[in-house]
Amino acid sequence: MSDVTAVNNLVEKYSQLQNEIGKVIIGQKEAVNFTLLSIFCGGHSLLVGVPGLAKTLLVNTISNALGLNFNRIQFTPDLMPSDILGSEILDESRKFKFIKGPIFSNIILADEINRTPPKTQSALLEAMQERSVTIAGQHYKLDLPFFVLATQNPIEQEGTYPLPEAQLDRFMFSILLEYPSFDEEVQVVKNTTSTIHQEVNALFTASEIIEAQKLIRKIPVSDNVIEYAVGLVAKTRPNSDRATEFVNKYLDWGAGPRASQNLILAAKAHAAVNGKFSPDIEDVQAVSVPILSHRVVKNYKAEAEGITVKAIITSLF
Repeated sequence: MSDVTAVNNLVEKYSQLQNEIGKVIIGQKEAVNFTLLSIFCGGHSLLVGVPGLAKTLLVNTISNALGLNFNRIQFTPDLMPSDILGSEILDESRKFKFIKGPIFSNIILADEINRTPPKTQSALLEAMQERSVTIAGQHYKLDLPFFVLATQNPIEQEGTYPLPEAQLDRFMFSILLEYPSFDEEVQVVKNTTSTIHQEVNALFTASEIIEAQKLIRKIPVSDNVIEYAVGLVAKTRPNSDRATEFVNKYLDWGAGPRASQNLILAAKAHAAVNGKFSPDIEDVQAVSVPILSHRVVKNYKAEAEGITVKAIITSLF
């Protein structure tokens, strides 16, 4: 199959995928789109939203539509790394046997990831970066494709452990889930307070997702688009040559090189699912807010004046 045909097939199946997910998830089109893009790029996503916005349902529905195995881990203050990765036990024949933890799945929902201490949070780092885990000196590969979709409640911070910058940087997207519109909420209430039950059909297999990831990486990118993406990231760094007055005024820290890599990869995926054979500057801009928002740090002045990270990023366009 030629790359042109493969891209056209991806466009068609992506549209079907959005319709299938839309049977269960009312609204939240942007959140669904960015979550799917991160999966087709092979990246991880952080879903940020207040309780009741269907974050868990969204991840479950996407895993069903993609035909992938799904495990949910509820992060709590007493959760231990072995509760995620698994542990060795002594069996009847007095030999150590490894019992796999919930991390051994295609999609992991790390629910309220900031509710658990750093020791347990860091248990995810190797899995997210290397797609493998090490337990008692033994190396175990995870099944591919593998994604961590973590959720975080932005309003209640008491008793939480904010994710360190190094771990935040490993999430490709930080996706903000907004409140539904009035009409969308009416539809949600109708669907969830009746006997209506929508079946979600699996439209992909694990091998097809891996092929789509390979296809996206093969998409060519012109030098001017790469330079635009790198320049956009460089502009977020206060007191650098490219930083704007707005950035110098409202940001303490800017994004690192991983942001540039993710911008280009996500722009490729955004172009592919929209039927384009090479990304342009508009594709980079379309994915820039969820990729950069968790990689820049606002200062006290921005907080005091109510300046949002989104406003700072879009000012760079």
